[in-house]
Amino acid sequence: MKKLMILGAGFSQLPLIRAAKRLGYHTVVTSIPGDYPGFALADTCCYADISKPEEVLKAAVEQKIAGITTCGMDTGICAIGRVCDELGLPGISYEAARILSNKYLSKESFQASGVPCAKAFRVQNREELEEALGKLRMPVVLKAVDLMGSRGIYRCDTEEMAFQCFEKVMEATAEDYCLAEEFLDGILFGAEGMMTDGKLDFLLTYGTDVYYESTIATSIGHFVPFSHPECQDETEKLVLRALKGAGAGSTPFNCDLMLRDGKVFLIEINGRAGASCLSETVGIYYGIDYYEVLCRQAMGEKAADCFKLGPEGGTASISRMLTADRSGILEEIRKPEKEKTEKYEFTVNVREGDRVAFYQTGRDRLGQVIARGDSVEACRGTLAEVLAEIQFKIRE
Repeated sequence: MKKLMILGAGFSQLPLIRAAKRLGYHTVVTSIPGDYPGFALADTCCYADISKPEEVLKAAVEQKIAGITTCGMDTGICAIGRVCDELGLPGISYEAARILSNKYLSKESFQASGVPCAKAFRVQNREELEEALGKLRMPVVLKAVDLMGSRGIYRCDTEEMAFQCFEKVMEATAEDYCLAEEFLDGILFGAEGMMTDGKLDFLLTYGTDVYYESTIATSIGHFVPFSHPECQDETEKLVLRALKGAGAGSTPFNCDLMLRDGKVFLIEINGRAGASCLSETVGIYYGIDYYEVLCRQAMGEKAADCFKLGPEGGTASISRMLTADRSGILEEIRKPEKEKTEKYEFTVNVREGDRVAFYQTGRDRLGQVIARGDSVEACRGTLAEVLAEIQFKIRE
């Protein structure tokens, strides 16, 4: 039985582990030790720090794996690249993973490839920040280059705020620098996709619903089809140019983009399948199990034929993160009468008695709802009905 190494053992990786097992692969679930639910599903539990490529490579060699993958997080992408390079496995290269896992290196690559993106500067200290602010228009965004899920990102409307937020960013990042870039105003949207041997297997644009925290907008859900189909061709060309510029050949990917004055700007690309129900969104739209496709691609199978649509197009859907309105102890969860129907699916990834946090980033989610239907409007109606039945009782 061929072995597939899956990096990460959290809730986001559970559907990927289940898909690999359905396909008959021996799952080697890899993470640091801990009470992670993925270990209970694994054929083999492999304990390694997935943020350390050499540690993962050693485990991959010992386990004699035939493929390696993850979904929903950036932490292990460089390790995947290292393993793919060394063992000759299908997947992203280490150099491409290194570039796409770092917002500053990505920005340099985008600019070198002629990809439209926000003007930005590398900032290591307050003096460099002051110099950058003199060259950027307000508002600006300060970003930790090595974090995901909107962590370490702050919108700054004044120079005073920028200096205050700089200290917060530098406390959060493991690097000795951050990124200062101009804030792009417009319609925030995203794209989920996959490429093999330098060619796009598919690219699905989606709309983004945002939650406005005090300093930045955070994604709280997605919907398809996107309400601006006219930007599909431009997005495909832009993303393909960016991926090739970074040296990516075969990988799933997730992008954040901005539509401004009829022009598409690239914010960032991650060399893995997206989080926050995006793999489910792809599966619903194309009528496939996208987690199975992710596994198959990691094992060297071609994926392009999975994404062919009929004359009626794909199926609409909308997802929503479930959040806490305060931090505290979760005392009770009131759920819908049915957790899964033809119109929606409800999932919770916390338990009564857990400590939960007021929602600020994707890491704070309590669960999710995905609704499907004939149109985005119909999906929003179903979503509203389901959300009305859900309640989290929290004791501060």
